[in-house]
Amino acid sequence: MPLRDPFSLPLSARTSWEAIHGGWPMVIVQTLNRVLPAPYVAQPRVHLGRDFEVDIATWERTGSLSSWTDGTGGTALWAPNQPGLELDADLRDFDEYEVQIWDGENKLAAAIELISPRNKDRHTARMAFVSKCATLLREGVCVVLVDVVTIRPFNLFGELLGSIDAQPAPTSVAQAPLYAVTCRARRVGDVVKLDAWPCALAVGQPLPTLPLWLTERDAIPLDLETSYERTCHDLRIAG
Repeated sequence: MPLRDPFSLPLSARTSWEAIHGGWPMVIVQTLNRVLPAPYVAQPRVHLGRDFEVDIATWERTGSLSSWTDGTGGTALWAPNQPGLELDADLRDFDEYEVQIWDGENKLAAAIELISPRNKDRHTARMAFVSKCATLLREGVCVVLVDVVTIRPFNLFGELLGSIDAQPAPTSVAQAPLYAVTCRARRVGDVVKLDAWPCALAVGQPLPTLPLWLTERDAIPLDLETSYERTCHDLRIAG
């Protein structure tokens, strides 16, 4: 069955991309946990980013704040100078649609990242996502990126390769609008090698099966098509 486009009509009138992205991680988990060798286990992680907020608990007291003291008679409040800089900043959180695979020692072995529109909509979100993936690779975690977002043309796989100065020049998948790729880092002597299994995607075409590396030598198949179809079937999304 083909990859759908919930960002465009006619499908966007009947469902949302959030429905697929929200349901897909759990279906991937169910699929993986049938084939993962013990003691590995897959777990979903869905975190929806929100605007930056800070909640501060306050005391209700009679009188003005300036009359509150520290208990020794001294005034506890302090009026600092005006800030030397006052800048606009983007501190919003970002989305995570993720499947994590843990080994028996509570160590993360692999992570499957379903890229969302919010991961791509601004520079800070893209850099945060790329930085997270680069950190996982440095820690020896296999990282799978799946981008089925048909809006916003940024390719986070290409930006990840640029952030780690990957050489030689990347393949065409690093510029493709839709793609899925498995990445892992391994050390050969004093050199770190990045292995990648990239696959360009297209609306109307099936999704691939990628290797999911649990160790440097051991991998299992990650059948994206089966889990995607199960998700769409459960959501009653026609082909």
